[in-house]
Amino acid sequence: MDEKMKLYGFNNLTKTLSFNIYDVCYAKSEREQRDYIAYINEQYNSERLTNILTKVTQMIGATVLNIAKQDYEPQGASATFLIAEEAMVPHKNREIVGHLDKSHVTVHTYPEYHPDTSIATFRVDIDVATCGEITPLSTLDFLIGNFDSDIITMDYRVRGFTRDITGRKLFIDHAITSIQDYIDQKTLERYDAVDVNVYQSNIFHSKMMIKEVDLQNYLFNTDVYEIAPKTRLAITNSLRREMIEIFSGINVY
Repeated sequence: MDEKMKLYGFNNLTKTLSFNIYDVCYAKSEREQRDYIAYINEQYNSERLTNILTKVTQMIGATVLNIAKQDYEPQGASATFLIAEEAMVPHKNREIVGHLDKSHVTVHTYPEYHPDTSIATFRVDIDVATCGEITPLSTLDFLIGNFDSDIITMDYRVRGFTRDITGRKLFIDHAITSIQDYIDQKTLERYDAVDVNVYQSNIFHSKMMIKEVDLQNYLFNTDVYEIAPKTRLAITNSLRREMIEIFSGINVY
C-alpha cells in the first residue's frame, strides 16, 4: 500500500464473540422437510441477514466498510461485513484497508434434516470480531430475539493487550464474569444455562437450552390436535433428545 490510514487512540485488544443458535422442528414427511428448508431459506435469506448485521454494527458503534452477501443452492445463506471502529474517509484500496484496519461481522445459516427421525434443525453462526474499545456483548439480546432459539452457544474471548498511560499492559479493558451477565433476566428464565470459563485466559463460554417444549411450536404445517396423545409424547421426547445432544455436544442416545 502506498498510503497508510492513521489510527486514533489505537487499542490492540481483539474481542471475538461467536454466537450459535439452533432451531429444532418436527417435519414428518419428505415434503414437509423440503417445505421447512424452503421456509427457512426464505425467512433467513441473505437480505434479511444483512439487515440483522447492519443493526448489530449500529449497536456496537462501528462503521461498515464493505458488505458481501450470498444465497446458496440447495440451502443456506451468508453475509460478511468489514467494519471499522469509527467513521473514516474511504480509501481507494477499500477492501485491503478494511481487512487491516479493524474487524468483521459474519453470519452463516445451515438448514438440514434427519430423514430417519423427522427432526429438522436450523443452525445460525454469527461471529463478531472487534478491536479497541468496542465490545460485541451488548448485541446478545438483539440476536437472541431475531431467531427462534432452542439451543444457544456463545464464546467470547479477549486477545492481545493494550497499555494505560503509564505503559502498564492491560490484557482486558472491562469487567466480566459471565456472558450471561449481558443477557436480559427474562430471557435467561426461559433457558437452562451453564458456563465454562477460563478466566486466566479471558475465555468465556455459555450455553443455553430452552426449558419448555410446546409441541405446537415445533410442528411444521401440522396441528397438534391432529396427532394422537401417545404420538405427541413420542415426538416431544424425540425433540428433547435432539436438543439435549446438541446442547451437550455428544451423542447421548
